[in-house]
Amino acid sequence: MSSSTDPADALPALRHATPAVRAALSSAPADALGHAVFRTMCGTDAQLERFAWLGDGLAAAVWQRDTATAETVYSEPGHHTLSCYLHGGYRIERKGAPGHYGGPGRLCALPDWHESSWMVRDSLRLVHVYFMPEHFTRRAVVELDREPRELTLQDRTYFDHPPLARLCEALVETSWQGADHLLRANEIAHDALSGLLRSQAMLRPGLRLRGGLAPHLRRRLADFIEAHLHEPLTLGLLAQLVNLSEFHLARMFRISFGLPPSGWIAARRIDRARGLLRSGSLPLQQVADACGYADLSHFSHRFRAAVGVPPGQYRRILG
Repeated sequence: MSSSTDPADALPALRHATPAVRAALSSAPADALGHAVFRTMCGTDAQLERFAWLGDGLAAAVWQRDTATAETVYSEPGHHTLSCYLHGGYRIERKGAPGHYGGPGRLCALPDWHESSWMVRDSLRLVHVYFMPEHFTRRAVVELDREPRELTLQDRTYFDHPPLARLCEALVETSWQGADHLLRANEIAHDALSGLLRSQAMLRPGLRLRGGLAPHLRRRLADFIEAHLHEPLTLGLLAQLVNLSEFHLARMFRISFGLPPSGWIAARRIDRARGLLRSGSLPLQQVADACGYADLSHFSHRFRAAVGVPPGQYRRILG
């Protein structure tokens, strides 16, 4: 990307970005600067220390700011942001929440729908993790026994959650360059999203659920799929389990799980494979068998397409 067409040149925070940061931005998807909170920060006097796309549509940035009094405003960014202060921020407060200040280890959860105005009166260093609502809620079925459409992220300012703060700090301590390091960073980010879901999810206000599966049918299907991931699973088999037609099940399943049956089963197989590779020493063929793949070649192809590295490399890095 030439300097004459580089969008970073028009954004104050990026004009003096390091070559590594510019390379991370230029190698990202076409909407690399599309996160609204990121763009807002770029328009301030904050300095972008680090940036990376972590895979799976997740992004992270480390910001430094040393400023006189200034105001920063966010308005319905369309994506979620997890913010963790690493240094300073003792005199930064949110409009409407007087007397509540930042500080190292303090966290903010900024949902896609939120609006906020911040008075910055102190130097700070913080990490942002940017992610879409579906990254947050898709795990709701497995982790909270809730439909994805039921939940959203709470709007929380300066809350304490030491395990979540430690994950954010671990993310910053990990290199974001190279496939191996990015894979570690991706895993840390996913762990942080799980912690955020368990501690900061809330029911969408005023939501009236229409369509979808009854909760007991959703649980029956989820439990059956988990228990039979090592076997061939078909739409007909699942439809028979809940006494619905294949057409009706496919439509209701997508509403209640956030994915079509084939997509949900594929994702659960990858998740099981990741767990087995991280926690045990089973031969790769046995991992493939336990996750329902036809053969080791098929497993390796699917795993690499989903995770970015083959199973053996994943185990070497994270096992």
